[in-house]
Amino acid sequence: MTAAAFSKLQTEIRGCTLCAAHLPLGPRPVFQIARTARILIAGQAPGSKVHASGIPFDDASGDRLRDWLGVDRETFYDASRIAIVPMGFCYPGTGKSGDLPPRPECAVLWREKILRELSAVKLTLVIGQYALAWHLGAHSKTTLTDTVQAWREFTPALWPLPHPSPRNNIWLKRNPWFAQDVLPALRSQVADALC
Repeated sequence: MTAAAFSKLQTEIRGCTLCAAHLPLGPRPVFQIARTARILIAGQAPGSKVHASGIPFDDASGDRLRDWLGVDRETFYDASRIAIVPMGFCYPGTGKSGDLPPRPECAVLWREKILRELSAVKLTLVIGQYALAWHLGAHSKTTLTDTVQAWREFTPALWPLPHPSPRNNIWLKRNPWFAQDVLPALRSQVADALC
Protein backbone atom coordinates (compact mmCIF):
# COMPACT_ATOMS: atom_id res chain seq x y z
CA MET A 1 0.00 0.00 0.00
CA THR A 2 1.37 3.41 -0.90
CA ALA A 3 1.70 6.21 1.65
CA ALA A 4 -1.24 7.94 0.00
CA ALA A 5 -3.35 4.77 0.24
CA PHE A 6 -2.38 4.35 3.90
CA SER A 7 -3.46 7.93 4.59
CA LYS A 8 -6.71 7.29 2.72
CA LEU A 9 -7.33 4.17 4.83
CA GLN A 10 -7.01 6.25 8.01
CA THR A 11 -9.42 8.84 6.62
CA GLU A 12 -11.92 6.10 5.73
CA ILE A 13 -11.71 4.62 9.24
CA ARG A 14 -12.18 8.02 10.88
CA GLY A 15 -15.29 8.54 8.74
CA CYS A 16 -16.74 5.06 9.34
CA THR A 17 -20.42 4.97 10.35
CA LEU A 18 -21.04 1.22 9.93
CA CYS A 19 -22.20 0.73 13.54
CA ALA A 20 -23.83 4.15 14.02
CA ALA A 21 -27.27 2.69 14.76
CA HIS A 22 -25.80 0.68 17.67
CA LEU A 23 -23.64 3.39 19.27
CA PRO A 24 -25.27 5.45 22.03
CA LEU A 25 -22.94 8.42 21.53
CA GLY A 26 -22.57 8.00 17.77
CA PRO A 27 -19.45 7.02 15.86
CA ARG A 28 -16.08 8.46 16.78
CA PRO A 29 -13.34 6.02 15.78
CA VAL A 30 -10.34 6.29 18.11
CA PHE A 31 -7.03 4.71 17.12
CA GLN A 32 -3.38 5.59 16.51
CA ILE A 33 -1.29 4.12 13.70
CA ALA A 34 1.88 4.70 11.71
CA ARG A 35 3.82 2.29 9.55
CA THR A 36 6.95 2.76 11.66
CA ALA A 37 5.32 1.71 14.97
CA ARG A 38 7.37 -0.90 16.82
CA ILE A 39 4.69 -1.76 19.40
CA LEU A 40 1.03 -2.54 18.77
CA ILE A 41 -1.47 -2.19 21.59
CA ALA A 42 -4.48 -4.32 20.72
CA GLY A 43 -7.21 -3.27 23.12
CA GLN A 44 -10.95 -3.64 23.48
CA ALA A 45 -12.89 -0.44 22.68
CA PRO A 46 -12.80 3.15 23.89
CA GLY A 47 -14.69 4.12 27.03
CA SER A 48 -16.86 7.20 27.33
CA LYS A 49 -13.95 9.44 28.46
CA VAL A 50 -11.88 8.39 25.47
CA HIS A 51 -14.89 8.94 23.20
CA ALA A 52 -15.14 12.49 24.56
CA SER A 53 -11.44 13.31 24.11
CA GLY A 54 -10.75 11.27 20.96
CA ILE A 55 -7.41 10.20 22.48
CA PRO A 56 -6.82 6.46 23.06
CA PHE A 57 -6.37 5.40 26.69
CA ASP A 58 -6.90 8.98 27.87
CA ASP A 59 -8.30 7.79 31.20
CA ALA A 60 -7.39 5.89 34.37
CA SER A 61 -6.87 2.70 32.33
CA GLY A 62 -4.30 4.53 30.23
CA ASP A 63 -2.48 5.82 33.31
CA ARG A 64 -2.18 2.28 34.62
CA LEU A 65 -1.18 0.88 31.21
CA ARG A 66 1.59 3.46 30.80
CA ASP A 67 2.84 2.51 34.27
CA TRP A 68 2.76 -1.18 33.35
CA LEU A 69 4.79 -0.46 30.21
CA GLY A 70 7.21 1.95 31.86
CA VAL A 71 6.59 4.68 29.28
CA ASP A 72 5.59 8.32 29.60
CA ARG A 73 2.68 10.01 27.80
CA GLU A 74 4.95 11.49 25.14
CA THR A 75 6.28 8.06 24.14
CA PHE A 76 2.86 6.41 24.43
CA TYR A 77 1.23 8.93 22.09
CA ASP A 78 4.03 8.88 19.53
CA ALA A 79 2.29 7.02 16.70
CA SER A 80 5.62 6.49 14.96
CA ARG A 81 6.59 4.25 17.90
CA ILE A 82 3.34 2.86 19.34
CA ALA A 83 0.21 1.90 17.39
CA ILE A 84 -3.09 1.60 19.27
CA VAL A 85 -5.70 -0.47 17.46
CA PRO A 86 -8.67 -1.57 19.57
CA MET A 87 -11.01 -4.35 18.49
CA GLY A 88 -13.76 -1.75 18.16
CA PHE A 89 -12.89 1.86 17.35
CA CYS A 90 -16.00 3.43 18.87
CA TYR A 91 -17.51 3.54 22.35
CA PRO A 92 -20.06 0.68 22.42
CA GLY A 93 -22.14 1.86 25.39
CA THR A 94 -22.62 0.55 28.91
CA GLY A 95 -24.15 -2.73 30.05
CA LYS A 96 -24.96 -4.22 33.44
CA SER A 97 -21.36 -4.71 34.55
CA GLY A 98 -19.40 -2.11 32.61
CA ASP A 99 -18.91 -1.18 29.00
CA LEU A 100 -20.46 -3.39 26.34
CA PRO A 101 -18.21 -5.56 24.16
CA PRO A 102 -16.60 -3.98 21.08
CA ARG A 103 -18.85 -4.00 18.04
CA PRO A 104 -17.75 -7.07 16.01
CA GLU A 105 -18.23 -5.39 12.62
CA CYS A 106 -15.29 -3.10 13.23
CA ALA A 107 -12.64 -5.82 13.43
CA VAL A 108 -14.12 -7.65 10.44
CA LEU A 109 -14.03 -4.53 8.29
CA TRP A 110 -10.76 -2.87 9.33
CA ARG A 111 -8.42 -5.03 11.41
CA GLU A 112 -6.62 -7.04 8.71
CA LYS A 113 -6.23 -3.98 6.49
CA ILE A 114 -4.46 -2.11 9.27
CA LEU A 115 -2.32 -4.94 10.62
CA ARG A 116 -0.97 -5.74 7.15
CA GLU A 117 0.50 -2.24 7.07
CA LEU A 118 2.16 -2.40 10.51
CA SER A 119 5.13 -4.46 9.37
CA ALA A 120 7.61 -2.78 11.75
CA VAL A 121 5.77 -4.05 14.85
CA LYS A 122 8.03 -6.20 17.04
CA LEU A 123 5.75 -6.53 20.05
CA THR A 124 1.96 -6.82 20.30
CA LEU A 125 0.30 -6.21 23.66
CA VAL A 126 -3.04 -8.00 23.69
CA ILE A 127 -5.37 -6.47 26.26
CA GLY A 128 -8.58 -8.05 27.48
CA GLN A 129 -10.67 -11.05 26.51
CA TYR A 130 -11.93 -9.88 23.10
CA ALA A 131 -8.48 -8.93 21.85
CA LEU A 132 -7.07 -12.16 23.30
CA ALA A 133 -9.71 -14.22 21.49
CA TRP A 134 -8.92 -12.53 18.16
CA HIS A 135 -5.12 -12.53 18.40
CA LEU A 136 -4.56 -15.85 20.17
CA GLY A 137 -7.57 -17.81 18.96
CA ALA A 138 -7.32 -21.48 19.91
CA HIS A 139 -4.05 -20.79 21.75
CA SER A 140 -5.93 -18.93 24.49
CA LYS A 141 -6.28 -20.80 27.73
CA THR A 142 -9.59 -21.52 29.46
CA THR A 143 -9.65 -18.20 31.33
CA LEU A 144 -8.07 -14.79 30.94
CA THR A 145 -6.09 -15.43 34.12
CA ASP A 146 -4.74 -18.70 32.75
CA THR A 147 -3.80 -17.00 29.47
CA VAL A 148 -2.00 -14.12 31.20
CA GLN A 149 -0.27 -16.57 33.54
CA ALA A 150 1.03 -18.46 30.48
CA TRP A 151 2.61 -15.29 29.07
CA ARG A 152 5.95 -17.01 28.44
CA GLU A 153 4.29 -19.23 25.82
CA PHE A 154 3.42 -16.20 23.69
CA THR A 155 6.37 -13.87 24.11
CA PRO A 156 8.36 -12.20 22.70
CA ALA A 157 5.93 -11.42 19.85
CA LEU A 158 2.68 -11.32 21.87
CA TRP A 159 1.98 -10.34 25.47
CA PRO A 160 -1.43 -11.26 26.88
CA LEU A 161 -2.56 -8.74 29.47
CA PRO A 162 -5.63 -8.13 31.61
CA HIS A 163 -7.44 -4.87 31.02
CA PRO A 164 -5.78 -2.06 33.03
CA SER A 165 -9.18 -0.71 34.12
CA PRO A 166 -9.68 0.20 37.78
CA ARG A 167 -12.49 -2.40 37.64
CA ASN A 168 -9.69 -5.01 37.66
CA ASN A 169 -8.23 -3.91 41.03
CA ILE A 170 -9.60 -7.07 42.66
CA TRP A 171 -8.02 -9.26 39.94
CA LEU A 172 -4.67 -7.54 40.46
CA LYS A 173 -4.89 -8.02 44.22
CA ARG A 174 -5.72 -11.73 43.80
CA ASN A 175 -2.90 -12.27 41.33
CA PRO A 176 0.26 -10.68 42.80
CA TRP A 177 2.42 -12.73 40.41
CA PHE A 178 1.34 -10.32 37.66
CA ALA A 179 3.12 -7.34 39.25
CA GLN A 180 6.01 -9.44 40.56
CA ASP A 181 6.80 -11.55 37.48
CA VAL A 182 5.05 -10.21 34.40
CA LEU A 183 5.49 -6.44 34.67
CA PRO A 184 9.30 -6.36 35.06
CA ALA A 185 9.69 -8.65 32.04
CA LEU A 186 7.13 -6.65 30.08
CA ARG A 187 8.87 -3.33 30.79
CA SER A 188 12.16 -4.81 29.62
CA GLN A 189 10.60 -6.09 26.41
CA VAL A 190 8.89 -2.74 25.74
CA ALA A 191 12.18 -0.89 26.20
CA ASP A 192 13.90 -3.28 23.77
CA ALA A 193 11.15 -2.90 21.17
CA LEU A 194 11.32 0.89 21.32
CA CYS A 195 15.11 1.02 20.79
